[in-house]
Amino acid sequence: MTRIICLLCLTALRVQAQTAEAPPPPAHLQQLPLGSVRWTQGFWADRFKVCKDSTIPHLWSVYTDPRQGHALQNFDIAAGIHIGPPFQDGDFYKLIEAMAAVYASTHDPRLDSTMDHAIAIIAKAQRADGYLHTPVLIEHGAHSAATHRLDFEAYNFGHLMTAACVHYRATGKKTLLVVAERAAGYLIHYDSAHPGAMALNNICPSHYMGLVELYRTTGVRAYLELADRLIREHGAAGKGTDQNQDRIPFTRQTTAVGHAVRANYLYAGAADVFSENGDSALWRPLLPIWTDVTSHKLYVTGGCGALYDGISPMGTAYDPAQIQTVHQAYGADYQLPNRTAHNETCAAVGALLWNWRMFQVTGAARYMDLVELELYNGILSGVSLDGNRFFYTNPLRVLRSAPDTLRWAGTRQPYITLSDCCPPNAARTIAEASGYAYSRDDRGVWVNLYGGSTLSLPGLRMEQTTDYPWNGRIVLSIDEAPADSMSLYLRIPGWCSFADAADVGATLTVDGAAVPVMPGSYAEVRRHWRPGDSVVLSLSMPVTLLQANPQVESDLGQVAVKRGPIVYCLESTDVPDVHNILDVAVGVEWKEVPFAVGGTYMIKLEGTGRLYPERTWNGLYQTVVLGVSTGTNFRLIPYFAWGNRGASDMTVWIRQMDNP
Repeated sequence: MTRIICLLCLTALRVQAQTAEAPPPPAHLQQLPLGSVRWTQGFWADRFKVCKDSTIPHLWSVYTDPRQGHALQNFDIAAGIHIGPPFQDGDFYKLIEAMAAVYASTHDPRLDSTMDHAIAIIAKAQRADGYLHTPVLIEHGAHSAATHRLDFEAYNFGHLMTAACVHYRATGKKTLLVVAERAAGYLIHYDSAHPGAMALNNICPSHYMGLVELYRTTGVRAYLELADRLIREHGAAGKGTDQNQDRIPFTRQTTAVGHAVRANYLYAGAADVFSENGDSALWRPLLPIWTDVTSHKLYVTGGCGALYDGISPMGTAYDPAQIQTVHQAYGADYQLPNRTAHNETCAAVGALLWNWRMFQVTGAARYMDLVELELYNGILSGVSLDGNRFFYTNPLRVLRSAPDTLRWAGTRQPYITLSDCCPPNAARTIAEASGYAYSRDDRGVWVNLYGGSTLSLPGLRMEQTTDYPWNGRIVLSIDEAPADSMSLYLRIPGWCSFADAADVGATLTVDGAAVPVMPGSYAEVRRHWRPGDSVVLSLSMPVTLLQANPQVESDLGQVAVKRGPIVYCLESTDVPDVHNILDVAVGVEWKEVPFAVGGTYMIKLEGTGRLYPERTWNGLYQTVVLGVSTGTNFRLIPYFAWGNRGASDMTVWIRQMDNP
């Protein structure tokens, strides 16, 4: 039986858990070495292959084409001109990071050679003092001291650092790491010479995460200290904006405001610094901000940033001088429009990075549940199934008959001219998804994501076999075990609580013996493991109808459909005889059917419902016509797969039948 769940109840449970949580000890969990986890079969193996064979070659072609991306040529100062947006350096670094992550699993010599070629050009462009931001270098030359702190300068620095660390871990080469360390040295020197000057720098501040990653890679504490100092200075200048989250100091913030990518990068960076230095002043703001997002501002797909343009909810209408505009931003509580939802793909990546760091610090399953939500829905929706077309925005409803035209394309594009930051961000995330699958601590290994994979560590080899997310049966087989006892922690997703009352939601057995589990937590199994031991986790995946809090006006009288971690949608392609998908009302009985779109396997949901007659509207209002509807059949497909069969209308929130 299909369940109907109220999202408000689930949010209340999360809020209660958050308010009771004391600051945890830092660095609770550790990420596994790059290349120690490899996808072997199933969903993520397929997505990794598409990323390797299609997305990365496509993006390399885009960014090395002088007529299009021009990103690599920008590093060759001899070109003499700068083509492309000021953040294009960082987008190219993200591509190198994706290539390095793929190389860690494949050891493809062509990738290695291609990265060597690009890194040599990047290194040649770097100024003697370590500065590297091509718009400034090309415009002002090698002798200018100009800085563009509010023009994606630090964003580019941060992605350079992160890419350099991943490249070093994948290849053992320090060629890009040397460039990144010199760039970090420039920031340290600049901050020392101009105290407080970098307080206003929150333009997608990837440099917080980049500096921490550089510290982890090199052990140079000055990088961590700079990240800590910059976050403490963040907003202290008193001249900032809600758009950039620096109107007030970060340590005093309690709600998510402004540009969603910039916000999520800031929160991820603060969690990163806390994980290394344990300063509770950085942790305290993160809990109420996280609760604010998950209780008031997060789409059911994981989308972040409802507004393209709007007014900060922190502004006050009684003092117009205090009203601040925001762009690509979080809105007010429950302000979650569907058709005009901005939901930049990069914001979903930022939410993943933030929740991953919250999970590493706490080990709390709720954060990993959101990492999973973002991966399957908020991020994958931004990439076509063949891997070479992309969305910048990810609305929850698309109507081609709408009277206005939104700025961003309603179909995926091979190159997003206005801003191509999302494609390489999605690419690096997919390439690195195996790095989120497992973690470790002093007691053992944590199994975070489910997908066919192998885990290889000194003294431990384990294989995971599953058809997840389409099937909830997961088998972990121990091939090599340590001599001492070890714990395995398996995530029991919170959505398992959606199961019917007669369904326990999840079962776990070790060599046939049952182990108790609780949805929304990790189940620990501690024992002396031996080769041949088997762990079987079965997760119930009923089709679930979700209702939104009634304060979300856009979703009144409608339901969203979810199965396991996958959010579904209705696409006009699947109801060809229906002129308006908003005239379809869903029922509660569903049939799960294997299906393929463009060669990609998935589960579609076939159901019956009601079709209301199309009405001709010549004004705003009409008299209600009651009781006129006919039965209809339709199917739903995963939200991430929509838009892959030609232009279409689409909606996640669907009209609800009476008396479901």
